[in-house]
Amino acid sequence: VQADGTDGNCVTFVLHDEDHTLGNSLRYMVMKNPDVEFCGYCITHPSESKINFRIQTRGALPAVEPFRKGLNDLMGVCQHVLTTFEVRLFLNRAGT
Repeated sequence: VQADGTDGNCVTFVLHDEDHTLGNSLRYMVMKNPDVEFCGYCITHPSESKINFRIQTRGALPAVEPFRKGLNDLMGVCQHVLTTFEVRLFLNRAGT
C-alpha cells in the first residue's frame, strides 16, 4: 500500500496477522541496506494483529526492492538456523 502524496521511494506496507516478531526482525534486515534512509514499523492497535511497515530509500531505488530483499534475507537466516538446529539434534541423538 503506497501512502498518499509520495512516490515509490517512500512506501508503507500493511502486514496482516503479524506482530513484533516479524516487524523488528524485518526492520533489522532492511536497515542493513545502505540505500535505505528510513525503516520503521508500528502496531496499529494492541487488539489488531496488523503492522504498518514503512521504508524510505535514497535515490531512485523503489522501496519495494529493499522490502523484498529483507524478506528473502530473513528467510535465509531462518533456514540457516533451522538447518543448524536439525543437524545438531541429529548429532546429539546419534551420540556424537
